[in-house]
Amino acid sequence: MAADSCSWFSALAVGVSLLKCFFISAYRSTDFEVHRNWLAITHSLPVSRWYYENTSEWTLDYPPLFAWFEFGLSQVARSFDANMLQVENLNYASPATVLFQRLSVIVTDVVFIYAARECCRCVREPKGSRDILSQPSFVLAVLLLWNFGLLLVDHIHFQYNGFLFGFLLLSVAKHLQSQHLQGALLFAFLLNLKHIYLYVAPAYGVYLLRSYCFTQDNKDGSIRWSSFSLLRLLALGAIVTSVCALSFGPFIAMGQLPQVLSRLFPFKRGLCHAYWAPNIWALYNVLDKTLAVIGVRLKLLKEAELPLASMTGGLVQEFEHSVLPSVTPTVTLVCTLLSILPAAASIWLRPCGARGFLRCLLLCALGSFMFGWHVHEKAILIAILPLSILAVENREDAGIFLILTTTGHYSLFPLLFTPAELPFKVVLMLMFSIFSFTALRKLHSAQGFLLHPLEVIYLLGLVAVAIACEVVFPLSPWQQRLPFLPLLVTSVYCAMGVCYAFLRLYASLLLQREDKPKLL
Repeated sequence: MAADSCSWFSALAVGVSLLKCFFISAYRSTDFEVHRNWLAITHSLPVSRWYYENTSEWTLDYPPLFAWFEFGLSQVARSFDANMLQVENLNYASPATVLFQRLSVIVTDVVFIYAARECCRCVREPKGSRDILSQPSFVLAVLLLWNFGLLLVDHIHFQYNGFLFGFLLLSVAKHLQSQHLQGALLFAFLLNLKHIYLYVAPAYGVYLLRSYCFTQDNKDGSIRWSSFSLLRLLALGAIVTSVCALSFGPFIAMGQLPQVLSRLFPFKRGLCHAYWAPNIWALYNVLDKTLAVIGVRLKLLKEAELPLASMTGGLVQEFEHSVLPSVTPTVTLVCTLLSILPAAASIWLRPCGARGFLRCLLLCALGSFMFGWHVHEKAILIAILPLSILAVENREDAGIFLILTTTGHYSLFPLLFTPAELPFKVVLMLMFSIFSFTALRKLHSAQGFLLHPLEVIYLLGLVAVAIACEVVFPLSPWQQRLPFLPLLVTSVYCAMGVCYAFLRLYASLLLQREDKPKLL
């Protein structure tokens, strides 16, 4: 990124920060109370009780480094309102508490802003003077800093995803800059801040072993086994071990590792989240419901013998299938591993530099999202944000980005269900989508259309879905009889788009040529 680009990058960063301040008094989800409770736990209780405290239903279930992050925030929080740091003050939300927690998200987003700047430095600018919308670094900066999903999830719904994604994007940028040890260190810290990023750990492991620990290839591109560097492997191992020891060491010393792990991996929560993420299990659930209804009407099944939730209960955490086999955590693990195996094998057999690693990372994120156990709908951002980097460099990736971003972002709409937030989420998504389509089309104008006609028709169908779910359904008599229907329709329709983007991204990986990557 050129030196004269600092002015517009700073303007973008300051502008989006001011916009975030506008949402301080907006709707907030139960995640607000979750993090307030974690502030209280880490501030008021000894370390030995952090992962045992259960006064609130929102128990501490993030890795230890994030607990220490909350502890650090709590030292500042007591200057705003010390009462928020009392464990027994459940659902405490004084104006000072709201102000502090909202500001804490905005301030810690500085990590994300810095990471976005580093990612922009990795993008090669075209030669010659062109207008700002034709500069890949500018387009990437907007796609990252003004990402609709992050604004909705962090600054309205409430979470610290921007802070965490900052570590992920900064780690990716370091690999693109061939600073692999720094990239590994940042990812190790990220895993110990939030373990959901295990989704992309296979991409890191295979890439670093193949392209960092093995220093040379044969002329045909195959691995040269004699080039293996034990010193590099030990350096990577030392980084991972030291970070994990720093994070989990105190709890291992206290004999609490099993308790911590039971909080991090609560498999009793059920296959799907309370609101179905748009993945393969949403389609599987709907197919099961459909077969159950057909079975009852054909008198092949007795409605009284069917699980209640599968017929009338809507979206719940525990889901027992009626016709199709119920899915266990082991099944989801096997499906997830099978879905990412070709991607991992590809960068082992045909390493394509850091660009190939990034593509593998995206497929690991989407594979885990598609087939994982109890997947949160917000996890789609793990694929959307890094894909922004590829979208400004390649026309094929830009088309995939538009499909995945539009469907993935719209799938987040049900997170904000109050009427007051409807104008904000509609306007913000329209602004981001219009910019994405316009800017990426301009960047790749010489290479043809970004989307096929059927893809355009599918995306336009989201407009009909939005009108039906957000406007028509609340005014219809079905609202009382089938209150879960908008969530189901949104999940299923978006799941088709996410599945398609996943398959198209896989095709681009397996069919790509072994040419020199653009991002180095």
